[in-house]
Parts: sequence; structure tokens; C-alpha cells
Amino acid sequence: MSLLLRAPFRGVTYTRWLHLLVPILIVSIWMFIEPAWPWVPALIVAPFGLLPWVRLAEGLQAQFLLTPQERGRHDGSISTAASTRWGDRWRTVAWLEIRLLLAGVAMTATVWLPMMSLELAVTGAGRSLGSDVVILPVIPPRWLALALVPVPLVLLLVVVVLLGRAVTAIAARLLGPSAAERLSALEARTEQLLERTRIARELHDSIGHALTVAVVQAGAARAAGDPEFTERALCAIEETGRAAMEDLDRVLLVLRESAQPPSQRPTLADADRLLNSARASGSPVDAELSGPLEQLPGPVTREGYRILQEALTNVLRHCGPVPVRVRVEAAVGRLDLEVSNPLPGGPMLMTGTGSGLRGIRERAALLGGEAETGPYEGSWRVRARLPLERIR
Repeated sequence: MSLLLRAPFRGVTYTRWLHLLVPILIVSIWMFIEPAWPWVPALIVAPFGLLPWVRLAEGLQAQFLLTPQERGRHDGSISTAASTRWGDRWRTVAWLEIRLLLAGVAMTATVWLPMMSLELAVTGAGRSLGSDVVILPVIPPRWLALALVPVPLVLLLVVVVLLGRAVTAIAARLLGPSAAERLSALEARTEQLLERTRIARELHDSIGHALTVAVVQAGAARAAGDPEFTERALCAIEETGRAAMEDLDRVLLVLRESAQPPSQRPTLADADRLLNSARASGSPVDAELSGPLEQLPGPVTREGYRILQEALTNVLRHCGPVPVRVRVEAAVGRLDLEVSNPLPGGPMLMTGTGSGLRGIRERAALLGGEAETGPYEGSWRVRARLPLERIR
């Protein structure tokens, strides 16, 4: 009852009504050609359902008029994609035939029920529409005719609401996403979530590294009281901040889904930038990079850069400007990366439970590799091994 009371005030009631009446245009045109064969339009529209673009057109129209709350959504109950399989084509044929049938019912109710109300009103007024226009099977008394005037209109509202709900449910069934489309949408959604997770982790690594270097540099410059050292510290802070801003701009472009191509993500070929930042922070860095790093697969060299960045950030954040040993080797079938530093505060100074170290292990695992973080022979060591063969 509440649905019927709200129906006249809901725009979707009238858009669904319009959707129900649209196919009558085809029948009306045919009736001018051959009124003796009114069933022919059902045969005419059937072959059109086999055309891929017809499902697209019907889906757009149904989404616009039947489910306006889903308008423009690609994950709605009604698909807006062309037919790609024969199953989709045959479902479109069934949809066209059922839609034509429901259109006939809706048109009959739309014409005859208001005419019944009009004849009841005229009868109640003591007049007649004429001998050629008789809709009521029985002419009631005048008082009863006046009392029955709203009944056909209420019945029309009931028919429109029920047919609208029925055609929407049928559209979701016959024009809804197929199993292959649902699987494709799920895969796309999963890829989007993974991409956003990767972006968040990458942003944490980049900005965290820049802020750590800036804090360490500022503290060291203030403690040193040396103008020359302060100048070098400010240059290092500027360079690190500029690199972090480039990363931030690229991430924001991706998050906005901009059409502009994002700038190239840093790779291990850019590792000198990280090593120089650590050295400028006061940490003596003993680095050894060997092997064809510039020929590494894209995912490996990009994630390797982030692992190295997070490892150096971890050193500066927790231990300060201590000596750091870096080993990066592109061996046969794998990439080995190791960063170690002494623990001046004892082996329990760094627990390895932070999100940065967890991110290192997750990055390695996503590429099918492994990473170890923790105390090792009086030092703190980050060691990662990434496979190359399965990535190519």
C-alpha cells in the first residue's frame, strides 16, 4: 500500500511507464501498413536481437529509464555492453519479444482504463459519449457511476507500477551482466584495489623517506654549527623534497585517473639518488651494485628501488647517521638486495614490526620472492631475493 501511495510522486514510475510504451511505436507504424496482421512486429524485431549493438542500445535505454539510480555505472544490474556471445544474443531476442508483449498490456491499460473513468463520469452526469463509444459492459446507476470514477485510474496506477517492476526485473535477468562480464568486472575491481594499495604503499615509502632525510639533515646541521655542512644539508633536503614531490604528483595523477601518462617510476638505475641522500644525511654508505641492473624486468627493478628506499629510510629513522652497507646484485635468474647497518642501541632497538618492513616483505612476496628483516650478527639486515625468470 505504501508503495502505491508513493508511486505517483516518484519520477521512476513515469520513466518506466514511458519505457513500457516505446515499443508501441513499432506496432503503430505497422498497423498503418497491414492492420490485419498485428502479430508481424513480433517476427520483425526478433532478428535484430542477434545484432551485438542492439543489446548495447537496449541496455542504455533500460538503465536510463528503468534504473536511473544506476545511470552511468558499469557495475549495475543492467549491462551496457554489446553482445559478445551467442547466449547474450538469444537473451536479447527474448527481451525484445517480452518487451513487446508487456508494451501491448501497458498500452491497453493506458488507453482503456482512463476511457472507463471518463465514461463513468459522463454517465454520472446523466449524459452519454455516444452510441459508437461504449466501453463499460454494463451501465451502472448515476450515483454508482460517480463513485466508481477513480477506480479505473487507481487500477491504471497499479498496473503501471506492477508492470514497471516486472520489466525491471526481466531486464536485470535478460540484459544483466553475463557470467563472463561479471568475472571481468570483478577482475577489474581487484586490479583497481591492488593498484590503489600499491600506490598507498609507494607513497608511504617515498614521502616517508623524504621526511626522514629532511629531519635527520636538519638535526645534524643544527648540531654541527658548520655553515658549509649546513649548506650541504639544505641542498640534500631540497633534492630529496623535489624527488618526493615528483612521486606525489605522479600518484595524484593516477588517483585522479587522468588521461595524462604518469611520469616514469624510479628504478634501480636511479639508486644513486637514494645513496647520495643517505650520504648527505651523514651516513657513510658502502655500496656495491653489480650486474645488468638496467636490463631487469620493470616490476623487479621498480619494486627493488622501493625496497632499497624503505631499507635506507629505516636505518636513518631508527639508528641515525650510522655506516650502511648496501649490496645489489643482478645474478642469473634472481636479484639479490641486502642493506645492513650496526645497531648502536643493541639488537632490540628495531623490532621489525613496522608497516615499512612489512611492506618490504609484501613487495617481495608479490613478485614470488622473499625478504628477511631483523638482527644478524650484531647488525640489522634487510635482505631480499626476487626471481627474474617468472617475471619476464
